[in-house]
Amino acid sequence: MGDLELLLPGEAEVLVRGLRSFPLREMGSEGWNQQHENLEKLNMQAILDATISQGEPIQELLVTHGKVPTLVEELIAVEMWKQKVFPVLCRVEDFKPQNTFPIYMVVHHEASIINLLETVFFHKEVCESAEDTVLDLVDYCHRKLTLLVARSGCGGPPEGEGSQDSNPMQELQKQAELMEFEIALKALSVLRYITDCVDSLSLSTLSRLLSTHNLPCLLVELLEHSPWNRREGGKLQQFEGSRWHTVAPSEQQKLSKLDGQVWIALYNLLLSPEAQARYCLTSFAKGQLLKLRAFLTDTLLDQLPNLAHLQSFLAHLALTETQPPKKDLVLEQIPEIWERLERENRGKWQAIAKYQLQHVFSPSEQDLQLQAQRWAETYRLDVLEAVAPERPRCAYCSADASKRCSRCQNEWYCCRECQVKHWEKHGKTCVLAAQGDRAK
Repeated sequence: MGDLELLLPGEAEVLVRGLRSFPLREMGSEGWNQQHENLEKLNMQAILDATISQGEPIQELLVTHGKVPTLVEELIAVEMWKQKVFPVLCRVEDFKPQNTFPIYMVVHHEASIINLLETVFFHKEVCESAEDTVLDLVDYCHRKLTLLVARSGCGGPPEGEGSQDSNPMQELQKQAELMEFEIALKALSVLRYITDCVDSLSLSTLSRLLSTHNLPCLLVELLEHSPWNRREGGKLQQFEGSRWHTVAPSEQQKLSKLDGQVWIALYNLLLSPEAQARYCLTSFAKGQLLKLRAFLTDTLLDQLPNLAHLQSFLAHLALTETQPPKKDLVLEQIPEIWERLERENRGKWQAIAKYQLQHVFSPSEQDLQLQAQRWAETYRLDVLEAVAPERPRCAYCSADASKRCSRCQNEWYCCRECQVKHWEKHGKTCVLAAQGDRAK
Protein backbone atom coordinates (compact mmCIF):
# COMPACT_ATOMS: atom_id res chain seq x y z
CA MET A 1 0.00 0.00 0.00
CA GLY A 2 2.94 2.29 0.57
CA ASP A 3 3.42 2.67 -3.22
CA LEU A 4 -0.20 3.64 -3.78
CA GLU A 5 -0.58 7.40 -4.20
CA LEU A 6 -3.67 9.21 -5.39
CA LEU A 7 -2.31 12.77 -5.40
CA LEU A 8 1.19 14.17 -5.76
CA PRO A 9 2.11 16.79 -3.12
CA GLY A 10 1.85 19.61 -5.68
CA GLU A 11 -1.56 18.42 -6.84
CA ALA A 12 -2.88 18.19 -3.30
CA GLU A 13 -1.81 21.76 -2.56
CA VAL A 14 -3.56 23.07 -5.67
CA LEU A 15 -6.79 21.27 -4.68
CA VAL A 16 -6.63 22.55 -1.10
CA ARG A 17 -5.95 26.13 -2.12
CA GLY A 18 -8.90 26.01 -4.51
CA LEU A 19 -11.46 25.03 -1.85
CA ARG A 20 -14.23 27.61 -1.46
CA SER A 21 -17.78 27.98 -0.21
CA PHE A 22 -20.69 27.72 -2.67
CA PRO A 23 -24.15 29.33 -2.40
CA LEU A 24 -26.95 26.78 -1.93
CA ARG A 25 -28.26 27.64 -5.42
CA GLU A 26 -24.98 26.46 -7.01
CA MET A 27 -24.86 23.04 -5.36
CA GLY A 28 -24.67 20.43 -8.10
CA SER A 29 -23.35 22.93 -10.66
CA GLU A 30 -20.30 22.22 -12.80
CA GLY A 31 -17.93 24.16 -10.53
CA TRP A 32 -19.44 22.57 -7.42
CA ASN A 33 -19.10 19.08 -8.94
CA GLN A 34 -15.43 19.72 -9.62
CA GLN A 35 -14.88 20.68 -5.99
CA HIS A 36 -16.81 17.61 -4.82
CA GLU A 37 -14.50 15.41 -6.87
CA ASN A 38 -11.48 17.25 -5.48
CA LEU A 39 -12.75 16.74 -1.93
CA GLU A 40 -13.18 13.02 -2.56
CA LYS A 41 -9.59 12.81 -3.76
CA LEU A 42 -8.35 14.72 -0.71
CA ASN A 43 -10.49 12.47 1.48
CA MET A 44 -9.03 9.26 0.07
CA GLN A 45 -5.48 10.64 0.14
CA ALA A 46 -5.89 11.69 3.79
CA ILE A 47 -6.99 8.15 4.70
CA LEU A 48 -4.05 6.67 2.78
CA ASP A 49 -1.65 9.03 4.57
CA ALA A 50 -3.05 8.06 7.97
CA THR A 51 -2.99 4.34 7.11
CA ILE A 52 0.66 4.16 6.06
CA SER A 53 1.78 6.65 8.78
CA GLN A 54 4.21 8.51 6.54
CA GLY A 55 3.33 12.12 7.29
CA GLU A 56 -0.08 13.63 6.70
CA PRO A 57 0.23 16.43 4.12
CA ILE A 58 -3.53 16.90 3.61
CA GLN A 59 -4.02 17.85 7.26
CA GLU A 60 -0.97 20.15 7.10
CA LEU A 61 -2.17 21.79 3.88
CA LEU A 62 -5.65 22.46 5.29
CA VAL A 63 -4.10 24.18 8.31
CA THR A 64 -1.47 26.11 6.32
CA HIS A 65 -3.99 27.54 3.85
CA GLY A 66 -6.71 28.16 6.45
CA LYS A 67 -9.28 25.91 4.77
CA VAL A 68 -10.77 24.15 7.81
CA PRO A 69 -13.37 26.95 8.29
CA THR A 70 -14.28 26.56 4.61
CA LEU A 71 -14.92 22.84 5.12
CA VAL A 72 -17.11 23.55 8.16
CA GLU A 73 -19.15 26.11 6.22
CA GLU A 74 -19.60 23.72 3.28
CA LEU A 75 -20.64 20.96 5.70
CA ILE A 76 -23.37 23.11 7.25
CA ALA A 77 -24.47 24.47 3.87
CA VAL A 78 -25.10 21.00 2.44
CA GLU A 79 -26.83 19.98 5.67
CA MET A 80 -29.20 22.92 5.17
CA TRP A 81 -29.70 22.03 1.48
CA LYS A 82 -30.70 18.49 2.48
CA GLN A 83 -33.19 19.80 5.04
CA LYS A 84 -34.69 22.66 3.03
CA VAL A 85 -34.24 22.03 -0.72
CA PHE A 86 -34.00 18.26 -1.15
CA PRO A 87 -37.53 17.63 0.27
CA VAL A 88 -38.92 20.17 -2.22
CA LEU A 89 -37.25 18.29 -5.09
CA CYS A 90 -38.71 15.01 -3.85
CA ARG A 91 -42.24 16.46 -3.77
CA VAL A 92 -42.22 17.53 -7.43
CA GLU A 93 -44.54 14.95 -9.01
CA ASP A 94 -43.52 15.43 -12.65
CA PHE A 95 -39.79 15.38 -11.90
CA LYS A 96 -38.60 12.00 -13.16
CA PRO A 97 -34.87 12.36 -13.79
CA GLN A 98 -33.21 10.04 -16.28
CA ASN A 99 -30.35 9.66 -13.81
CA THR A 100 -30.38 10.51 -10.09
CA PHE A 101 -26.61 10.45 -9.63
CA PRO A 102 -26.21 14.26 -9.95
CA ILE A 103 -28.59 14.66 -6.98
CA TYR A 104 -26.97 11.76 -5.13
CA MET A 105 -23.61 13.55 -5.33
CA VAL A 106 -25.05 16.54 -3.43
CA VAL A 107 -26.74 14.26 -0.88
CA HIS A 108 -23.45 12.40 -0.42
CA HIS A 109 -21.40 15.60 -0.10
CA GLU A 110 -22.10 15.91 3.63
CA ALA A 111 -20.75 12.39 4.22
CA SER A 112 -17.61 13.22 2.22
CA ILE A 113 -16.83 16.32 4.26
CA ILE A 114 -17.53 14.82 7.69
CA ASN A 115 -15.36 11.83 6.76
CA LEU A 116 -12.47 14.15 5.86
CA LEU A 117 -12.94 16.12 9.07
CA GLU A 118 -12.97 12.90 11.10
CA THR A 119 -9.64 11.91 9.55
CA VAL A 120 -7.85 15.25 10.07
CA PHE A 121 -9.39 16.38 13.40
CA PHE A 122 -7.33 13.69 15.12
CA HIS A 123 -4.61 16.37 15.10
CA LYS A 124 -5.11 19.17 17.62
CA GLU A 125 -3.75 21.85 15.31
CA VAL A 126 -6.67 21.20 12.94
CA CYS A 127 -9.17 21.92 15.70
CA GLU A 128 -7.28 25.09 16.59
CA SER A 129 -7.23 26.21 12.94
CA ALA A 130 -11.03 25.96 12.78
CA GLU A 131 -11.06 29.21 14.79
CA ASP A 132 -14.58 30.55 15.44
CA THR A 133 -16.21 27.91 13.23
CA VAL A 134 -15.53 25.29 15.92
CA LEU A 135 -18.68 26.74 17.57
CA ASP A 136 -20.67 25.93 14.43
CA LEU A 137 -19.12 22.47 14.32
CA VAL A 138 -20.08 21.81 17.96
CA ASP A 139 -23.68 22.78 17.14
CA TYR A 140 -23.60 20.54 14.06
CA CYS A 141 -22.36 17.56 16.10
CA HIS A 142 -25.01 18.20 18.74
CA ARG A 143 -27.76 18.15 16.08
CA LYS A 144 -26.50 14.85 14.71
CA LEU A 145 -26.13 13.17 18.10
CA THR A 146 -29.60 14.34 19.17
CA LEU A 147 -31.06 12.72 16.04
CA LEU A 148 -29.04 9.58 16.78
CA VAL A 149 -30.51 9.32 20.29
CA ALA A 150 -34.02 10.02 18.98
CA ARG A 151 -33.67 7.39 16.26
CA SER A 152 -32.38 4.77 18.69
CA GLY A 153 -35.58 5.23 20.68
CA CYS A 154 -37.54 4.28 17.55
CA GLY A 155 -35.73 1.02 16.88
CA GLY A 156 -32.40 2.13 15.45
CA PRO A 157 -31.40 3.09 11.91
CA PRO A 158 -33.78 2.43 9.02
CA GLU A 159 -33.22 -0.66 6.95
CA GLY A 160 -32.17 -0.32 3.33
CA GLU A 161 -35.01 -2.37 1.93
CA GLY A 162 -37.15 -0.73 -0.72
CA SER A 163 -40.65 -1.49 -1.89
CA GLN A 164 -41.35 -2.69 -5.39
CA ASP A 165 -43.38 0.46 -6.18
CA SER A 166 -40.81 3.08 -5.17
CA ASN A 167 -39.43 5.38 -7.86
CA PRO A 168 -35.77 6.55 -8.15
CA MET A 169 -36.38 9.69 -6.07
CA GLN A 170 -38.00 7.66 -3.29
CA GLU A 171 -35.05 5.27 -3.36
CA LEU A 172 -32.74 8.27 -3.11
CA GLN A 173 -34.63 9.48 -0.03
CA LYS A 174 -34.13 6.07 1.60
CA GLN A 175 -30.44 6.14 0.80
CA ALA A 176 -30.20 9.62 2.31
CA GLU A 177 -31.81 8.31 5.52
CA LEU A 178 -29.32 5.48 5.76
CA MET A 179 -26.50 7.94 5.11
CA GLU A 180 -27.69 10.13 8.00
CA PHE A 181 -26.95 7.33 10.46
CA GLU A 182 -23.35 6.99 9.28
CA ILE A 183 -22.90 10.78 9.24
CA ALA A 184 -24.05 10.97 12.86
CA LEU A 185 -21.49 8.33 13.87
CA LYS A 186 -18.74 10.33 12.13
CA ALA A 187 -19.95 13.46 13.96
CA LEU A 188 -19.49 11.56 17.24
CA SER A 189 -15.83 10.97 16.41
CA VAL A 190 -15.32 14.61 15.41
CA LEU A 191 -16.88 15.74 18.69
CA ARG A 192 -14.56 13.45 20.64
CA TYR A 193 -11.53 15.00 18.88
CA ILE A 194 -12.82 18.48 19.76
CA THR A 195 -12.97 17.44 23.43
CA ASP A 196 -9.32 16.35 23.19
CA CYS A 197 -8.57 20.08 22.84
CA VAL A 198 -10.69 21.08 25.85
CA ASP A 199 -7.70 22.79 27.53
CA SER A 200 -7.29 25.20 24.59
CA LEU A 201 -10.94 25.80 23.60
CA SER A 202 -12.40 29.27 24.01
CA LEU A 203 -14.76 29.98 26.91
CA SER A 204 -17.59 30.36 24.41
CA THR A 205 -16.94 26.88 22.99
CA LEU A 206 -16.71 25.35 26.47
CA SER A 207 -19.98 27.03 27.43
CA ARG A 208 -21.58 25.69 24.27
CA LEU A 209 -20.42 22.15 25.05
CA LEU A 210 -21.26 22.13 28.74
CA SER A 211 -24.09 24.62 29.34
CA THR A 212 -25.99 25.26 26.11
CA HIS A 213 -26.04 21.63 24.95
CA ASN A 214 -25.08 19.78 28.16
CA LEU A 215 -23.16 17.26 26.08
CA PRO A 216 -22.06 15.07 29.03
CA CYS A 217 -25.73 14.16 29.65
CA LEU A 218 -26.33 13.57 25.93
CA LEU A 219 -23.32 11.24 25.81
CA VAL A 220 -24.73 9.27 28.76
CA GLU A 221 -27.92 8.75 26.74
CA LEU A 222 -25.86 7.54 23.80
CA LEU A 223 -24.17 4.95 26.00
CA GLU A 224 -27.54 3.83 27.35
CA HIS A 225 -29.10 3.37 23.90
CA SER A 226 -25.91 2.39 22.04
CA PRO A 227 -27.53 2.80 18.58
CA TRP A 228 -24.53 1.18 16.86
CA ASN A 229 -25.45 -2.14 18.53
CA ARG A 230 -28.54 -4.26 17.86
CA ARG A 231 -29.89 -7.77 18.34
CA GLU A 232 -30.88 -9.77 15.28
CA GLY A 233 -32.11 -13.33 15.73
CA GLY A 234 -30.68 -13.39 19.23
CA LYS A 235 -27.20 -12.41 17.98
CA LEU A 236 -25.39 -9.18 18.82
CA GLN A 237 -24.52 -7.02 15.81
CA GLN A 238 -22.35 -3.90 15.66
CA PHE A 239 -22.27 -1.23 12.97
CA GLU A 240 -18.75 -0.71 11.68
CA GLY A 241 -17.23 0.00 8.30
CA SER A 242 -20.62 1.02 6.80
CA ARG A 243 -22.33 -2.27 7.60
CA TRP A 244 -23.65 -4.45 10.42
CA HIS A 245 -21.41 -7.29 11.62
CA THR A 246 -22.36 -10.18 13.87
CA VAL A 247 -20.15 -10.16 16.99
CA ALA A 248 -18.81 -13.52 18.12
CA PRO A 249 -19.66 -14.38 21.77
CA SER A 250 -15.96 -14.30 22.67
CA GLU A 251 -15.72 -10.69 21.36
CA GLN A 252 -18.83 -9.25 22.98
CA GLN A 253 -16.98 -7.85 26.00
CA LYS A 254 -14.51 -6.06 23.74
CA LEU A 255 -14.95 -2.27 23.69
CA SER A 256 -16.12 -1.05 20.28
CA LYS A 257 -14.53 1.99 18.66
CA LEU A 258 -17.72 4.04 19.00
CA ASP A 259 -18.22 3.17 22.67
CA GLY A 260 -14.59 4.15 23.18
CA GLN A 261 -15.17 7.54 21.54
CA VAL A 262 -18.05 8.25 23.94
CA TRP A 263 -16.04 7.27 27.02
CA ILE A 264 -13.03 9.37 26.00
CA ALA A 265 -15.27 12.39 25.30
CA LEU A 266 -16.90 11.99 28.73
CA TYR A 267 -13.48 11.68 30.37
CA ASN A 268 -12.32 14.90 28.69
CA LEU A 269 -15.46 16.86 29.52
CA LEU A 270 -15.76 15.76 33.15
CA LEU A 271 -12.17 15.52 34.37
CA SER A 272 -10.28 18.37 32.71
CA PRO A 273 -9.79 21.32 35.10
CA GLU A 274 -11.07 23.79 32.47
CA ALA A 275 -14.32 21.88 32.00
CA GLN A 276 -14.84 21.21 35.70
CA ALA A 277 -14.64 24.93 36.39
CA ARG A 278 -17.41 25.59 33.84
CA TYR A 279 -19.78 22.63 34.25
CA CYS A 280 -22.71 23.14 36.59
CA LEU A 281 -23.54 19.86 38.35
CA THR A 282 -27.29 20.31 38.81
CA SER A 283 -29.45 17.57 40.29
CA PHE A 284 -30.44 16.50 36.76
CA ALA A 285 -26.81 16.31 35.60
CA LYS A 286 -25.85 14.39 38.74
CA GLY A 287 -28.62 11.85 38.19
CA GLN A 288 -27.63 11.32 34.58
CA LEU A 289 -23.90 11.03 35.22
CA LEU A 290 -24.31 8.55 38.07
CA LYS A 291 -25.86 6.15 35.56
CA LEU A 292 -22.33 5.67 34.23
CA ARG A 293 -21.34 3.66 37.31
CA ALA A 294 -23.30 0.65 36.05
CA PHE A 295 -21.20 0.59 32.87
CA LEU A 296 -17.79 0.88 34.58
CA THR A 297 -17.10 -2.84 34.93
CA ASP A 298 -13.73 -4.43 35.57
CA THR A 299 -13.64 -5.60 31.95
CA LEU A 300 -14.10 -2.03 30.70
CA LEU A 301 -11.47 -0.67 33.10
CA ASP A 302 -8.99 -3.29 31.87
CA GLN A 303 -9.43 -1.92 28.34
CA LEU A 304 -9.46 1.79 29.27
CA PRO A 305 -7.51 2.04 32.56
CA ASN A 306 -7.84 5.85 32.66
CA LEU A 307 -11.54 5.43 33.36
CA ALA A 308 -10.56 4.52 36.94
CA HIS A 309 -10.22 8.30 37.44
CA LEU A 310 -13.75 8.76 36.13
CA GLN A 311 -14.95 6.05 38.51
CA SER A 312 -13.40 7.94 41.42
CA PHE A 313 -14.99 11.18 40.22
CA LEU A 314 -18.43 9.54 40.17
CA ALA A 315 -17.93 8.07 43.65
CA HIS A 316 -17.17 11.57 44.91
CA LEU A 317 -20.08 13.03 42.94
CA ALA A 318 -22.50 10.64 44.65
CA LEU A 319 -21.63 12.29 47.98
CA THR A 320 -21.59 15.86 46.68
CA GLU A 321 -24.38 18.41 47.04
CA THR A 322 -25.80 19.54 43.71
CA GLN A 323 -25.48 23.12 42.50
CA PRO A 324 -28.26 25.47 41.41
CA PRO A 325 -28.05 26.59 37.77
CA LYS A 326 -25.54 29.42 37.37
CA LYS A 327 -26.91 32.80 36.35
CA ASP A 328 -23.68 34.61 35.64
CA LEU A 329 -23.77 37.30 32.99
CA VAL A 330 -21.29 36.18 30.35
CA LEU A 331 -20.56 37.69 26.94
CA GLU A 332 -20.24 34.81 24.50
CA GLN A 333 -19.74 34.27 20.82
CA ILE A 334 -22.49 32.36 19.09
CA PRO A 335 -22.38 30.17 15.96
CA GLU A 336 -23.32 32.18 12.90
CA ILE A 337 -23.06 29.99 9.77
CA TRP A 338 -26.46 28.27 10.05
CA GLU A 339 -28.31 31.48 10.95
CA ARG A 340 -26.57 33.46 8.18
CA LEU A 341 -27.36 30.85 5.52
CA GLU A 342 -30.96 30.62 6.69
CA ARG A 343 -31.30 34.42 6.68
CA GLU A 344 -29.81 34.72 3.17
CA ASN A 345 -32.08 32.00 1.73
CA ARG A 346 -35.28 32.36 3.77
CA GLY A 347 -38.32 32.18 1.49
CA LYS A 348 -36.17 31.07 -1.48
CA TRP A 349 -36.25 27.29 -1.02
CA GLN A 350 -38.84 26.73 -3.76
CA ALA A 351 -36.98 29.05 -6.14
CA ILE A 352 -33.66 27.29 -5.49
CA ALA A 353 -35.27 23.89 -6.13
CA LYS A 354 -36.91 25.15 -9.35
CA TYR A 355 -33.62 26.59 -10.61
CA GLN A 356 -31.74 23.37 -9.84
CA LEU A 357 -34.42 21.25 -11.52
CA GLN A 358 -34.04 23.22 -14.73
CA HIS A 359 -30.32 23.98 -14.81
CA VAL A 360 -28.52 21.45 -12.60
CA PHE A 361 -30.37 18.15 -12.19
CA SER A 362 -31.63 17.69 -15.74
CA PRO A 363 -28.33 17.18 -17.59
CA SER A 364 -28.09 16.17 -21.23
CA GLU A 365 -26.92 12.71 -22.30
CA GLN A 366 -23.54 14.18 -23.22
CA ASP A 367 -23.18 15.87 -19.80
CA LEU A 368 -24.05 12.57 -18.09
CA GLN A 369 -21.38 10.76 -20.07
CA LEU A 370 -18.75 13.34 -19.10
CA GLN A 371 -19.80 13.17 -15.45
CA ALA A 372 -19.71 9.37 -15.46
CA GLN A 373 -16.19 9.45 -16.88
CA ARG A 374 -15.03 11.87 -14.17
CA TRP A 375 -16.65 9.78 -11.43
CA ALA A 376 -14.91 6.65 -12.74
CA GLU A 377 -11.56 8.46 -12.59
CA THR A 378 -12.25 9.77 -9.07
CA TYR A 379 -13.54 6.55 -7.51
CA ARG A 380 -10.70 4.24 -8.56
CA LEU A 381 -11.33 0.73 -7.25
CA ASP A 382 -7.68 0.18 -6.32
CA VAL A 383 -7.74 3.25 -4.08
CA LEU A 384 -11.16 2.44 -2.61
CA GLU A 385 -9.96 -1.04 -1.67
CA ALA A 386 -6.77 0.39 -0.17
CA VAL A 387 -8.67 2.80 2.12
CA ALA A 388 -11.21 0.15 3.18
CA PRO A 389 -10.91 -0.42 6.95
CA GLU A 390 -10.92 -4.21 6.62
CA ARG A 391 -11.39 -7.08 4.22
CA PRO A 392 -14.73 -7.10 2.37
CA ARG A 393 -17.62 -8.87 4.12
CA CYS A 394 -20.52 -10.73 2.57
CA ALA A 395 -23.55 -8.42 2.45
CA TYR A 396 -25.82 -11.34 3.40
CA CYS A 397 -23.98 -13.40 6.04
CA SER A 398 -21.01 -11.12 6.97
CA ALA A 399 -18.41 -13.81 6.19
CA ASP A 400 -15.17 -12.89 4.37
CA ALA A 401 -16.07 -12.15 0.76
CA SER A 402 -14.15 -12.43 -2.48
CA LYS A 403 -16.88 -11.92 -5.11
CA ARG A 404 -18.25 -8.47 -6.03
CA CYS A 405 -21.63 -7.69 -7.62
CA SER A 406 -20.73 -7.42 -11.30
CA ARG A 407 -23.47 -4.90 -12.02
CA CYS A 408 -22.92 -2.11 -9.45
CA GLN A 409 -19.49 -3.15 -8.07
CA ASN A 410 -20.64 -2.03 -4.58
CA GLU A 411 -21.68 -5.16 -2.66
CA TRP A 412 -19.52 -8.19 -1.85
CA TYR A 413 -20.56 -11.84 -1.39
CA CYS A 414 -18.88 -15.03 -0.21
CA CYS A 415 -20.81 -17.22 -2.66
CA ARG A 416 -23.48 -17.21 -5.35
CA GLU A 417 -26.14 -18.50 -2.93
CA CYS A 418 -25.77 -15.47 -0.63
CA GLN A 419 -25.96 -13.10 -3.60
CA VAL A 420 -29.24 -14.68 -4.74
CA LYS A 421 -30.72 -14.53 -1.23
CA HIS A 422 -29.70 -10.87 -0.87
CA TRP A 423 -31.05 -9.76 -4.26
CA GLU A 424 -34.53 -8.89 -2.94
CA LYS A 425 -32.93 -6.26 -0.70
CA HIS A 426 -30.04 -5.24 -2.95
CA GLY A 427 -31.84 -5.15 -6.31
CA LYS A 428 -33.24 -1.62 -6.14
CA THR A 429 -30.04 0.05 -4.96
CA CYS A 430 -28.06 -2.00 -7.49
CA VAL A 431 -30.15 -0.60 -10.36
CA LEU A 432 -29.74 2.93 -8.99
CA ALA A 433 -25.97 2.61 -8.63
CA ALA A 434 -25.61 1.05 -12.06
CA GLN A 435 -27.24 4.09 -13.69
CA GLY A 436 -23.90 5.87 -13.52
CA ASP A 437 -22.25 3.11 -15.53
CA ARG A 438 -24.99 3.15 -18.16
CA ALA A 439 -24.42 6.87 -18.66
CA LYS A 440 -20.85 6.25 -19.88
